[in-house]
Order: sequence, then structure tokens, then C-alpha cells
Amino acid sequence: MQLQQLRYFLAVAETRHFTRAAEAAHVAQPSLSQQIRALERELGAELFHRTRGNIALTDAGDALLPLARRILADTESARLAVQETVQLRRGRVRLGAPPSLCTSLVPDVLRLFRDRYPGVALVVREGGSRDLVRTLAAGELDVALIITPPSGEAAPALAVTELLHEELVLVSAEAEAEAGPRRRARVAELRGRPLVMFREGYDLREATLAACREAGFEPEFAVEGGEMDAVLGFVRAGLGPAVLPGMVAARSGLVVTPFAGPGLGRTIAVAHGHEVPLTRAAAALRETLLSHLRGAARDGELPPGTRLLLGP
Repeated sequence: MQLQQLRYFLAVAETRHFTRAAEAAHVAQPSLSQQIRALERELGAELFHRTRGNIALTDAGDALLPLARRILADTESARLAVQETVQLRRGRVRLGAPPSLCTSLVPDVLRLFRDRYPGVALVVREGGSRDLVRTLAAGELDVALIITPPSGEAAPALAVTELLHEELVLVSAEAEAEAGPRRRARVAELRGRPLVMFREGYDLREATLAACREAGFEPEFAVEGGEMDAVLGFVRAGLGPAVLPGMVAARSGLVVTPFAGPGLGRTIAVAHGHEVPLTRAAAALRETLLSHLRGAARDGELPPGTRLLLGP
């Protein structure tokens, strides 16, 4: 059974005339009659009583008529739904990002995307980069922002584009004792100083621990186990300083002290499945992200210590 056959059947049922039905369907009358016969053979029943000057539906035709209308209506609905998705009037994007980027970069990008494509649903999943890489490789996300490992080697199943190099900075509730316009902290100064520390699984926790161990000591914790909002709250309450990304620190309202060179930093990248092409909506979100970052870099709106890695 073919959709075209149902369209021809519906045209004859509505006009009760083969010639007028053929004209309405823009097809030669013999072709229309041939397709109706083929449909009847497929169904095993005649659909029309054919008498000179009078075409009437058989019982089988009566039974098929509402079903044919419904099938053709559903087909048109499907065509329109796909067309709207392709034209980005509808659709869905599943974005993954670490909590630190959900606090800084992601809201601006999603606002721009929402303004351009209000009909596209957005689903955001927060998680550590290692978890996001696994989720992305499993096809449960369309695109993700990740922190690349120090080795620079990402999962082979992913297509990865590096976006930014971001400084990690020290934030505290009060100005450092050696405050000044050129004040920079040294990792060694954190020895014996209780820190506010993220929960296990955060890339920031691992980066801070690695830097302290490279400086020859194990850090002490004033409190640990927090998510991003909790860590910011603990620092504001004066429980201790924390190491944060520059983009988060710039919005935190806390006292920000960069580290002395070579400093601490991380590389932010956007990734998607290598073998599965991006949907139109996911590709549009990725392009919105790249355009936003290029514009911010051009206009000098990136936080101090944040450097664009994208080409023009």
C-alpha cells in the first residue's frame, strides 16, 4: 500500500468521479485508475461500485476512508515536524558541561541560542569531564564542554575542538596580606593554609591537588565535598580560600589573586561523537558557542588570563 494510492483513493471518494479525481490529483486518468486497481488487489476487496455515471463506495471503501484520511493527515504532520526541526523551529539539544562552566560560560551561550531558536528545547547535564566523555560516547548527549586532560588526549570516539585556555586563580573573602596591584600568589603559600575544596570527581579538585603535590606538600582542607555554589558560599563565609577558574572568579564578587608564573590553568574544549553527525540544532548550538567566544575575544570581554584558542 502506497501513500500515493491512498491520495488517489481519497480524491475519487470525494469527487465520486475518476476523471475529476485525476484532474484534482494532477495525474492522467488511466494512471489513477491503475493505481486504484493495484490498491484493491493489495487489500483484496473492491473499494468502489463502478456504474455508468455513478461511483459509490463499497463497504470496504467506507471502512478505508477514515483510515486513509488519518494516515495522510499523520503523514503531513510528520513532514511538517521534520521540516520545522530542519529549519530549527523545533528540536532538542542535549548539552553536557562541568558545573564551573554552567556557572560562567554556559548561561550566556544558552541565552543567545534561545533568542535565535526559541522553539528548540535545551537539556543540560552537569558533570565532571570524565563522566561527560563517557556519556557523550554512549550517545546520551549531543555535544559537551569538557576540560581536556593534561596529556591532551581525548577519547578517540570524540571530535574535540579546543576553545579556551583559562587561568585558575585563588579567591578569598578578604584581600591577601601582601595585597597590591601586582600581587600574585605562589602555590607554596597554600602549605598549611586550610582550603575550601570541591568534592571528588571535580577537575578543579584534581588540578589543585596536583599543583600542591608538585610543590611538595599535601593541602589541608577547611571544608571539602562541595559543589560550585557551595564552595563559593563557604569562601564568602570566610572558611578559607579556594582555587577557581578565572571566568567563575570574575563573577563571584570575591577577592581574586592570580598565581605567579607559570601559574595554574586548564583547557576548555567542545566535543561531540566522531562517528555520528551533529543534528541541525546541536550544530547551531556549537556555532553559537564559537561565535560568542570569538566576539568576546574581539571585544576584549574575556576575563583576564583567559585566552582564545580558536582560529578566525
